[in-house]
Amino acid sequence: MKAIIDGIRIAGLRAVVPPQRHSFVEDPGMFTVEEAKKLAATIGVQERRVLPPPYCASDLCVAAAEGLMQQLDWDPATVEVLVFVSQDADYVLPATACIMQHRLGLPTSAAAFDVPLGCSGYVYGLWIAAKLLGGSTAKRALVLCGDNPTRHLHPEDRATLPLFGDAGSATALEVDAMAPPIPVVIGTDGAGAPHIFVKAGGKRHCLIPPVGTAGRIADEEAAAQLERDSRLTLNGAEVFSFTLRAVPPLLREAMEHAGTDVEGIDRFVLHQANAFMLEHLRKRVKAPAEKFIIDMQGFGNTSSASIPLAICHSMGAQLAAGPVKTLMAGFGVGWSWGAMVAELGPMPEPQVVDLPDGYPVLAV
Repeated sequence: MKAIIDGIRIAGLRAVVPPQRHSFVEDPGMFTVEEAKKLAATIGVQERRVLPPPYCASDLCVAAAEGLMQQLDWDPATVEVLVFVSQDADYVLPATACIMQHRLGLPTSAAAFDVPLGCSGYVYGLWIAAKLLGGSTAKRALVLCGDNPTRHLHPEDRATLPLFGDAGSATALEVDAMAPPIPVVIGTDGAGAPHIFVKAGGKRHCLIPPVGTAGRIADEEAAAQLERDSRLTLNGAEVFSFTLRAVPPLLREAMEHAGTDVEGIDRFVLHQANAFMLEHLRKRVKAPAEKFIIDMQGFGNTSSASIPLAICHSMGAQLAAGPVKTLMAGFGVGWSWGAMVAELGPMPEPQVVDLPDGYPVLAV
């Protein structure tokens, strides 16, 4: 489907990452030193940020939101839309966004809810929040995107362990009658569901293990299977095939919807899946390397946070000067995808900061 966002501007962005770092180049673990160096060069990840317990993705996002509102000099009482995009909610219920609303001091008139999307989630979150602003009395919104995929990784999975990192972000939107339109393209194909998959954790495959009458685990093998099912499985060949099949047409359709072409786009910022895949996509759409952001060497694949994180880390000074016509595109788990073309900036310089030491967790 296609949509147009009218009268809404992106006012600011901020990303927060854990200070804890892990490099497979320096600490190869299950890899040989030569394997680790080759892998890092291929996927474009030198080190990842790893969020330790008791912190969750929500803590990174709340810290980003607090810093962003301070940078923009926004009174929290003026923010009436909060969208939390994450596959890593704090609890089964309530929605994490409700707890965030209270912590951030947003008014009780605010709409706050979770959107459980991953790689495509940033585009979806911006689109949803913008449409809520356009169809209500609300004037300001926060889109908080973050995941901590490292919690889902099996410690012996050579395919996923070196790739994924944790991050959170906040993006501020506000009503502005003079803002240029933002064309949006969205799509879904649930046939891809098994290819990026965490089987256990919902109601279909509950994480609560079977217990005997004496409180002992009734079936040790069933419990072991449940533990395995709680880990991320990723079919790399299917993901790569989907990406090359779906994403180049998505980018072309987004540019056509925006009435522009590769020459008219200042920056391409795609979901930072891995450098090898991004380079293939860049060549498919014939985008110059200087326009195409590949920036994950210090963070890894951070799922829903990867687009705002890349923008904050690679384009901060440019957006402070602005405007920058930016094509943003997310794609992956679901399969789900989305793209938009937005004029970003001028705005206060987006920043990437570490989560402060001793930062208070988001608690009920």
